[in-house]
Amino acid sequence: MSEEIDLNQSFKAYDVRGIVGESLTAEAVEAIGAAFVDVLSLGGETVLVGGDMRPSSAEFSAAFARGATYRGANVVMLGQISTDELYFASGKLQAAGVVFTASHNPAQYNGIKMSKAGALPISSATGLFDIRDLAQQYLDEGLPVSGDTPQGSITERDVLADYAAYLRELVDLANIRPLKIVVDAGNGMGGLTTPAVLGDAVLAGLPLDIVPLYFELDGTFPNHPANPLEPENLKDLQAAVLEHGADLGLAFDGDADRCFVIDERGLPLSPSAITALVAVREIARVKAEGEDSPVIIHNLITSKAVPEFVTRAGGTPVMTRVGHSFIKAEMATQGAVFGGEHSAHYYFRDFYNADTGMLAAMHVLAALGGQDLPLSQLGAEYEPYVATGEINSEVADKAGATARVLEHFEGQDVAILTMDGTTISANDGSWWINLRPSNTEPFLRFNGEGATAQIIEPIRDAVLAIVRAQQPTA
Repeated sequence: MSEEIDLNQSFKAYDVRGIVGESLTAEAVEAIGAAFVDVLSLGGETVLVGGDMRPSSAEFSAAFARGATYRGANVVMLGQISTDELYFASGKLQAAGVVFTASHNPAQYNGIKMSKAGALPISSATGLFDIRDLAQQYLDEGLPVSGDTPQGSITERDVLADYAAYLRELVDLANIRPLKIVVDAGNGMGGLTTPAVLGDAVLAGLPLDIVPLYFELDGTFPNHPANPLEPENLKDLQAAVLEHGADLGLAFDGDADRCFVIDERGLPLSPSAITALVAVREIARVKAEGEDSPVIIHNLITSKAVPEFVTRAGGTPVMTRVGHSFIKAEMATQGAVFGGEHSAHYYFRDFYNADTGMLAAMHVLAALGGQDLPLSQLGAEYEPYVATGEINSEVADKAGATARVLEHFEGQDVAILTMDGTTISANDGSWWINLRPSNTEPFLRFNGEGATAQIIEPIRDAVLAIVRAQQPTA
């Protein structure tokens, strides 16, 4: 029954994410489609609708279209798409849209990523919760009588070839040296976009010998979860890179908006290193076009090597907090040419300020294929420091744990920043750490970096011991 569905359970700060048949049903999605049109005043306008390969995505796309057309929108069904295909279509066609995906979450989940016309993000600060509240009203009371609102139309459009051609315009791979690459799509949408962009499925072939891993679109994820952030999920790719003597490996998450890179030794290149590499390339490109001191956005958990490389290349680094809506807003405000996050989200001005893992991968391929060094040597230049990676601790009192850590560093030669969680950094530049509470889980997230392992590891161990220490109950 509709009254049993509480949309508060599935509407998050930046998107919608829920368990199919429980917190997210076709009935709920139909109400969300109607509310999407009403809140954003899209009656008579075009609304784009697509979905990933999850079993419920086609049904949910159709339900959303019913709700949207009932309220007068003209829906263009995009079929199966990656999330960055939606951003491309929204930017290119200047139309609002949604993609049904739960990204890297397990098979029982689905969700919605929403975009205003021009690929502008929709978050809790820009209308997402207004859509939630109106959709809840429609669920509880029924959709309003359409009255004078004419029913919208439903048409279909395939944007894959246009998306692939656009990316190839942005990064020319036609003249790189031949490269053998292994691509692990994790049974996600990378299995559709990789052959189109990097292969010869819709365009002429490139000097790339692609070894496919798990390209079959299967939202039950029969081989491994489509979450490359977890090291366990990279093992098949790492083994295949070594087995095939490949130049590098690429791993996409379920909706293919994030990409992780493995070098020829089977070792991962950090997203911070990718951010620095792409930033240097983009700065050089736009400076050659006459742009002075181009802005690069990075969040505060990326390596401090990122702003150092940006500055040396003649760019202006701007730090922001973690999260795609913050990055996209800052990209627009600053007119930034590129932005990167530690989570492997990469944002491009030429891609409507939106994130695309495929375009970042193409930059890596262009950089590698434009010279003779292996990726391990090329990448080492961009990883001068030692990072701890993100370490989660389950803590009931996150504020109390952070306070104890601050007390530990009292009187030491450190600086404190509270932009996003708490960052403590040595004034001599030799190390920094960040403690950031999760908004959705009982976790305190730790990240750190040092000039050497000998510097950062004892600090990491001491801080985690303080965070995880059992506190006496009152």
